[in-house]
Formats: sequence, structure tokens, C-alpha cells
Amino acid sequence: MLTTRLDLARIRAARQDIDPLFLDTPLYECDALGRELGCTVSVKLETANPVRSFKARGTELVAGLLTDQGRTAAVCASAGNLGQALGWSGRRRGLDVTVVASRRAPAVKLDRIHALGAELELVDGDFEMARERAVSIAQRRGIRLVEDSLDIETCEGAATIGLELASGASSFDTVLIALGGGAMATGVGYVLKTLSPDVEVICVQPLGAPAMTRSWQQRRVITTDSTDTIADGVAGRYPIPAVLDDLLTVADDAVLVHEASIVRGMRMLLECAGLVVEPSAALGVAAILEDRDRFAGRHVATIICGSNVDLDAYHRWVRT
Repeated sequence: MLTTRLDLARIRAARQDIDPLFLDTPLYECDALGRELGCTVSVKLETANPVRSFKARGTELVAGLLTDQGRTAAVCASAGNLGQALGWSGRRRGLDVTVVASRRAPAVKLDRIHALGAELELVDGDFEMARERAVSIAQRRGIRLVEDSLDIETCEGAATIGLELASGASSFDTVLIALGGGAMATGVGYVLKTLSPDVEVICVQPLGAPAMTRSWQQRRVITTDSTDTIADGVAGRYPIPAVLDDLLTVADDAVLVHEASIVRGMRMLLECAGLVVEPSAALGVAAILEDRDRFAGRHVATIICGSNVDLDAYHRWVRT
């Protein structure tokens, strides 16, 4: 038995509370990508939904819980995708949602948060400063603060991806998971290690935002003063201790990749799979690119976690 904050029975039950729009996303082998990378590659496509990321699996649980409790409002800090997901889930249930984000977040993510009816507040600085502001708003207004990765609903919502992967786990031996705050990594990792323990769970983070990976490697919380990566969705500086404890239990490895590999991964996903993805979604491919010998001949699954990307920036990256 794995000792974490997560519970398999709750995760299985969570599927009943998540809009089916976000469930049973495509999982398929991409032959062209596999030929380029020297291994068999399956992609789990978490972008074919109204918010273009996996985050709504968790916000559906949060919003449903708030409605059951008779609460009417919530606030979160977001690099962009969580805010969109909470806005979508909240609007369905009549919740007033406030999202705090950095002014430096991709404009496309900020525009979609606003379009979903959420109140958007921008701060100068990075995600950690947005988190501090969200805490202040929650305290002042007396409303629910939704904290990605710390709130177990965000982890167990993401963990439903693991249930879908586990149903086909006999066909792959490794899963590559983008690592930011840790909700997806701990959720998916927990399910796979419970139901398919032979599958290797590898988390991937940019070298320019290494806090959680460094923490996993040293088995204690390591913070950083800044981040420097195009993968804004995983660019946190302060790992959450409880999430790190879960990650230490379920992850077999955590690796860091260079920006050039992330960009190359995005280009390969476009050319080989016809997928336009944000940088965080290319981390798995980047990991294979940087260690081809490790993955040679293996069957690897990678989660395509988001496609909310600024097109001007995307064109600059893939044309480099």
C-alpha cells in the first residue's frame, strides 16, 4: 500500500463528478514520433476539451464540492490553465470566480480566463506573487482559496488520467509526466504505482524552473529565487511540502531538460503528430531527446497536458 494523501476509491468515484467532456481522452501510438525518437511513443491527449488542458478534471471536483457546501465564490492563483478551468467549472455551477495571474502570463490564457466570466486580477511579478495575492483576497472576502496541487481535489481529478492510462498500461512500460506544482505527477503516479507498479513514472521539469525536481532529488523542499523558462505552466519556485511527500512516494525519477529540447519537442509534436502544444506539453518528448539511449526500444507514454499557447511566440519557437 502506498502512503499518500490520495485515495483510489475517491479517484474512481471522481469520474462521476467530472463532466464527461474531460474524460476518456485519446491515447494512441504515434508511429511518426516513435520513428524520430527511436522508441515506441503513445500520446495521451489532454487538450481536446473546452479549456485545452487537463486542469478541469480537478476544478470540476472543486466546483462541485463548493456547490454542495452552499458556497458561492472562489479565488485561485494561476499561470493560466487552472484559471481557465476554474472559470469554466465555476460558470457551470453559478460560482463567482476570481483568478489572480501575472501580467507576464501568455495573453491568450488571460483572454480566455476573462472570456469564461471570471474576474481577472493581474500582478507584477511571477506566479508566487499571484499566489500571495490570492491568499489575501480569500482572507479579505471570506471565500474559498483553490490551491493547485495542495488541494487534494486537483490531484485526484488529475489522477483520473492515471485510471485511463492504467487500462492500457500493459502496452507501455514508462510514462513521462510534466512536473510543476505536482498535481498531475502525484495523481497519475499514484494510480499507476497502485494499479500498474511495473510502469516507470518519470517526471520532467525545465532546467530553468527546477525547484520541485531539486526537492525530489534531495528529499527536502528546495526553493529558487527566480525561474527562466518558456514553460510558464510549470514555473513554480516554492514546492509544497505535502505534495513533495506524495511525489517522493510515487515517482521513480525526476529529470530536468533544456529549453532547446522543449522547443524541439514542440516542433516534433507539430511535424509528427499535427499537435500545436504549449511548452509544458512537450517536456516528455524533450526528456527522450536528451537521453535517447535510456528510452531506446521502450514503449513510452507521454501526457500532452495543454495547448494554450500564444501563437506569435509559438511561431517564433518552432521556426527557430
